[in-house]
Amino acid sequence: MFDLIVFDLDGTLIDTAPEIADAVNAMLSQQGMATVQAAQVRGWIGHGTTELLLHALSASSGRPEAALRTEGIVDCLMPAFSAHYLGHCGHNSKPYPGVENALDELRTFGARRAIVTNKEERFAYAVLDAHHLRDYIELVICGDTLAAKKPDPLPLRYCMQQFGTAPERTLMIGDSFIDVETARNAGISVWAVPYGYNHGAPIADAKPDRIVASIAVAVAHITQSAEHHRVSSR
Repeated sequence: MFDLIVFDLDGTLIDTAPEIADAVNAMLSQQGMATVQAAQVRGWIGHGTTELLLHALSASSGRPEAALRTEGIVDCLMPAFSAHYLGHCGHNSKPYPGVENALDELRTFGARRAIVTNKEERFAYAVLDAHHLRDYIELVICGDTLAAKKPDPLPLRYCMQQFGTAPERTLMIGDSFIDVETARNAGISVWAVPYGYNHGAPIADAKPDRIVASIAVAVAHITQSAEHHRVSSR
């Protein structure tokens, strides 16, 4: 039985890859650079915007990421990308089927709800607001909220501290090996959906505790398990 459910964002709750690709290519075009394939961008999501742009700039220019990192080119282009992405937020992304109803069911059931994402705050809140999901979530921890981000366990430990929840009563639901590794590092259970952005690898390779077909299925497992526990303990 879980009291706190922590979700990843991109590839778990919302399919953001298409509009991230749109923003990346708008930035590249603005700089007179070759665009990249949307499928490539999908495989780069998960480590935060800096790493995403390094991958994109390297693929576009043919230059090594190490050289681009040393030159600090991402810092120079970040304002341009930010403007494009904030302008695209909500235009070409969508929550996965059943997500809003599932989050509402968790809220009604009384489970605490948080998001831990490596996405920066300005982007995460813009996406959540664009799809009217922020009211379903009590706490959002982003890649720039704390001193460390996933796979460091700090964001999950912070969530548990804020809600006063023990590790054995906390569940992470994500779509990638980063989410599984983060949960393992924090000593909590982890379930995964198979449809996200796990860098092109099957999520089974990450060895989550359970693979669930959707967020709706995950929530059904959570609520049914809790009800069974309540009945059996009477």
